[in-house]
Amino acid sequence: MKKILVINGHPREGSLSESIAESYEKGARKAGHKIEMLSLNDLNFNLVLKGSRTDTGQLEPDILKAQEKIRKADHLVFVFPIWWGAYPALLKGFIDRVFLSGFAYKHDPEQKKLIKLLRGKTARLVVTMDTPKWFYSLFYQSFGIRAMKQGLLNYCGIAPVKTTIFSPVRSSTHESRTKWLQQVETLGLHAN
Repeated sequence: MKKILVINGHPREGSLSESIAESYEKGARKAGHKIEMLSLNDLNFNLVLKGSRTDTGQLEPDILKAQEKIRKADHLVFVFPIWWGAYPALLKGFIDRVFLSGFAYKHDPEQKKLIKLLRGKTARLVVTMDTPKWFYSLFYQSFGIRAMKQGLLNYCGIAPVKTTIFSPVRSSTHESRTKWLQQVETLGLHAN
C-alpha cells in the first residue's frame, strides 16, 4: 500500500484536471492505497517567492502543510494543463514556494555536491493540452514536462517520473474524455 499525494495544478474548479485527479483518487482508493488530494486553487499563499530560497522563516501555513504532505508521500501525482508550452502560473508559484533548499534539496559546501532530500519517492505527471502531442514534442520540445521532470523532480531526487498526456483537449469527444478518465483510474489502481 502506497501513500499517494495528488496535486491538482489547474487554477479553476470544474476543470478536466480536477476530474482527472478525482479519477486517479478513485482508482487508488479501490486498491487500498492511502491517498491525499491537494488542489492548489484552495491554498492561501503568495505565488511570488520573496527573499532567499533558504529563508523558510516566513512560510504560510498552507505551504508548510503542503511540504508535510509531500514529505509523507511515497508517490506524487501532478495533474495540470500545458498553457503556452508550460504549466500554469499557480503551479509554478507553488513549486517556487514549496520545493525550497533545506526541504527538497541542499548543497553540501564541503563536498561541493547536491544532496537530493526527496529520494525514494516516485511521481507521475498527468498532463492535458490542446496541442497535439507530436507538435508539442517537436515545436516546444516538451518544455513544460522536461522542466517538471528534470528541472524539479529529478533534481530533488524523485525518480522515476512517468508521464501521461491527454491531447488535444479542445477537439476531444465525450467518449475520448471518458476513456482518459478510465485510463487514469487504472493508473490509480496500480499507484503508477
